[in-house]
Amino acid sequence: MSGLKRGLLACVLLLVLLAGLTRYLSSVPALLAFVMAALALAGLAWTVSFATEQVGLRLGSGMTGVLQSTVGNLPEFFVVLFALQAHERTVAQTALIGSILVNALLVLGLVLVTGAARERGRVMRFHAGLPNDTATLMLIASLVIVLIALVAGSPGATGSHVETISVVGAVALLVVYAIWMRQYLSRDRTQAGVDAPEAEAERPSVALRPALALLAVAGVGSAFVSDWFVHALAPTIHQLALTQSFAGIVIIAIAGNAVENASGIYLAYRGKHDLAISVVKNSVAQLAAFLYPLMVLVSLATASRLSFQLPDVWAGALVGTAVLIWQITGDGEATPFEGAALIAVYVVLATVSAFQR
Repeated sequence: MSGLKRGLLACVLLLVLLAGLTRYLSSVPALLAFVMAALALAGLAWTVSFATEQVGLRLGSGMTGVLQSTVGNLPEFFVVLFALQAHERTVAQTALIGSILVNALLVLGLVLVTGAARERGRVMRFHAGLPNDTATLMLIASLVIVLIALVAGSPGATGSHVETISVVGAVALLVVYAIWMRQYLSRDRTQAGVDAPEAEAERPSVALRPALALLAVAGVGSAFVSDWFVHALAPTIHQLALTQSFAGIVIIAIAGNAVENASGIYLAYRGKHDLAISVVKNSVAQLAAFLYPLMVLVSLATASRLSFQLPDVWAGALVGTAVLIWQITGDGEATPFEGAALIAVYVVLATVSAFQR
């Protein structure tokens, strides 16, 4: 492991310790406790991603992407779980939607701008299979959300109807995701020979047992820090006059996801376009078709229920985002202009969230 990575891990440990102190010392302002918890959560998200990558590099690029997208979302899982327990359903929903939007728009846009800007002709090229699959999964999830919105607005509709349809929709999405995952891994093994030169350049820098231990410690730490983060969230929102939507769409999403997937931007800078796209798009697909449906089912055992019933603005944002990433990345090419367009859309949505009550 390089000295830089050791230093970053030491910084993450320091942030977690400081976040713990600010959580339990009564004299500490809530805003300071919130900032320290957010920084610690971002650091743990990076740690989980790093440890997962070290384990996954021994299993192939496809499995690495799967592990990064599944285990790498542990911080988001715990934030949503504790938010539901604290009856902060709006925060939980917008955190999930924000996680999808920040990766599909902000992070992917930065990846495309970075990768295309360094190529001759300013065109970034990559395999189109995963981007198209991601757009399909997002459109399926968006369709479920739109259907539930129509049901909720129909005469005679009740909360039980929305809850039942959400549970059925969650199970259906999980089944589709499982089928897609099997297909994706099979396709990845088929393409292994084509991508071999890129894969050979990636070697684990941490032994397997230390990587597993680091992953376990970071996962447990994410649970504690997520609790501290949610505990400080409500007073901070009140103090800064923020909306719950802004907290979920922007603050939680960036703390838990953008930092985690910043490695995609670095990979694009190094010219590893397929791997960069895989890191971001796997996370988007996993959030839309796995984590959100999973949390709908998990919420059946929490203090407040989560459903696919969303405000029209976020339902429209999901549909529009799915269409955008299909249009921009579906041909296997992207330019700086297209990446900038994705970033601009996220900036507009972040502004909308600041006024969405």
